[in-house]
Amino acid sequence: MKEYTPEYLKHIRQIIQADDKEEARKELAGLHPADIAELYQNLELDEAEYLYKLLDEEAAADVLMELDEDDRLKLISAMPAEEIAKQIDHLDTDDAVDLIQQLDVDERDEILSHIDDVEQAGDIIDLLKYDEDTAGGLMGTEMIVVNENWSMPECIKEMRMQAEDLDEIYYVYVVDNDDKLRGVFPLKKMVTHPSVSKIKHVMEVDPVSVKADTPIDEVALDFEKYDLVAMPVVDSIGRLLGQITVDDVMDQVREASERDYQLASGLSTDVDADDSIIAQTKARIPWLLIGIASGILASIILGNFESQLHAVTALALFIPIIGGTGGNVGVQASAIVVQGLANGSLDIKEFATQLGKEFLIGLLNATIIAAVILVYNLVMMPDDLAVTISVAVSLFVVVMFATLLGTVVPLTLEKLHINPALATGPFIQISNDIVGLIIYVNISTMFLNLLSPGTL
Repeated sequence: MKEYTPEYLKHIRQIIQADDKEEARKELAGLHPADIAELYQNLELDEAEYLYKLLDEEAAADVLMELDEDDRLKLISAMPAEEIAKQIDHLDTDDAVDLIQQLDVDERDEILSHIDDVEQAGDIIDLLKYDEDTAGGLMGTEMIVVNENWSMPECIKEMRMQAEDLDEIYYVYVVDNDDKLRGVFPLKKMVTHPSVSKIKHVMEVDPVSVKADTPIDEVALDFEKYDLVAMPVVDSIGRLLGQITVDDVMDQVREASERDYQLASGLSTDVDADDSIIAQTKARIPWLLIGIASGILASIILGNFESQLHAVTALALFIPIIGGTGGNVGVQASAIVVQGLANGSLDIKEFATQLGKEFLIGLLNATIIAAVILVYNLVMMPDDLAVTISVAVSLFVVVMFATLLGTVVPLTLEKLHINPALATGPFIQISNDIVGLIIYVNISTMFLNLLSPGTL
């Protein structure tokens, strides 16, 4: 892994300023595409463009796919369509689709019109029809395919021809005369069965496959479940369309995890640390403003509770506990549900079962928490029974409410096809803060009137 110190970056900038192309090419020659992409991220756009133009087309294509989406878009926005098309010629179809999807329709059409390989251009157009969050949107068409009726010599000859255009070979897929997936041909069988009459006699039947419209999160679960490095993608009648490789799945899982983490942190859009001040502010401000609104609402609720707070000042001491406990409980419950939905251990069909389970967990937690605060108040405030009971009962109700809310909200969001990670962030915190205060106000008023009728 290359380390880009300030001294090294200064050295690179001096080379660029001197317009020493030969020296710049020497610096780039020994670097991995990922290291070059990292170097570009430490340079100004015009400096990155200067170095990028010195790369050969294949290296340039590899570097382009190593850049994050924002940096890639900046770079290709400054490139003519013909140049982008040349580099796409060196990309696998799934990578080419990832690149083209970032552009608007007119730019896509112009780039596709300049691709020399008509077959590749056609494959890209076909893949662009799929939703990017499905198996079809993630698959590539580069793979080795043989017919089940071929003999071993025919199979080996065809495999050699197809392999010339591939960087990696994961599996050899076997299809019938209608292009329907029938099995996988283990390379070991070439050695152990060199004279077999037909491939179908030695292939492994019923390989794990996925349909083109399958959501990516389900694809990722299958990769994990079956320990796959690649998976074939088929259409609704079983015809082989392409394959998904494990590196593509891992990229998607990482991106989804980053989005969920940011959403749970109260960021409304996907941002990075190197994004502009305006972009980061836009991402942060919505939930912060909602938080301000909830704070104003909380102050209104407490304003209506003013007489009780004046009469019994001890009630104010427990407001942070009520709000904090409710928020923590809600986030815990929602995090468990969101994690279960993400890793497949929880199905949306188990809505009622999960709700019942969380009800019992909430009941146990609420009892323990209420008992702890009850004992504490009995020791510290033995003469203030109304406050002691009010706080204990309020905490019990708040914990139960927060547990059920933290369970119902992500399950409901999942059912509505909205990212359930939203339920682990400020939404749950704010909801529990407001509702917790309302519960506390009403329960405290009730017990003060019941146990200390002359207080209010």
